[in-house]
Amino acid sequence: MHIDSMLDFTGRAVLVTGGTKGIGAAIAGAFLGAGADVVVCGRGTPDTLPAAGGREAVFVAADVRDPAAASSLVDAAVERFGRLDVLVNNAGGSPDADAATVSPRFVEKIVALNLLAPFYVAQAAHRAMRARDDGGSIINIGSVSAHDPQPGTAAYTAAKAGLLALTKALALEWAPAVRVNHITTGLIRTRSAASVYGADGGESVAGVIPMRRMAMPEDVARACLFLASDLSEYVNGADLAVHGGGEFPARYLAARTAVRTD
Repeated sequence: MHIDSMLDFTGRAVLVTGGTKGIGAAIAGAFLGAGADVVVCGRGTPDTLPAAGGREAVFVAADVRDPAAASSLVDAAVERFGRLDVLVNNAGGSPDADAATVSPRFVEKIVALNLLAPFYVAQAAHRAMRARDDGGSIINIGSVSAHDPQPGTAAYTAAKAGLLALTKALALEWAPAVRVNHITTGLIRTRSAASVYGADGGESVAGVIPMRRMAMPEDVARACLFLASDLSEYVNGADLAVHGGGEFPARYLAARTAVRTD
């Protein structure tokens, strides 16, 4: 079978949580471009929906932190397209917060969004996928914070580390019918995150990344296409790093800076 045909998702149904903007929209657009029928969700109706190849994603309003809403979301996707082949658990995120003073409610909300919600949607997706002969694929979008925490991200880091562990646990339980994999994302240039990386939108930050640039949402989207395709039919429980090689160690950067100033 030719590689191009393995990346043809015509006739397959894909659900992308948080798929109305940023990384999620890029993932949804990539699957639409590859021929898939795509459902995206969010808590509020967006002004525009992901589109590609003359086709547009279907929007379903849902707060995936609620188990009943997560289940109904999957049911809506199956009802619309008659099947569900791929779930991309992309919804997530967190503002920075001081671990010493952050409120319990904040912690609960961050863990609910970044760990519990993916679990709830995955459970519902598994019920839809396991009965089909060709099963399905679940992809959890994680963060480099799970491996390398940064100040101000304690709750987020803990939740994302849990998501990585959850991925491996579900991969053990649900194979071979349903494969479950994880993508570790690094520094990604999105419109909403531009201010976080400084006034230059991340140009300076790119210098600490071996690939010499921040990731684009499309980099993550292409990785999703691979993990959902037949090209990765034996890949299960994997953690695919899409972070350009990570970041240079601080001691290396300090030594390099010292040399320049000598």
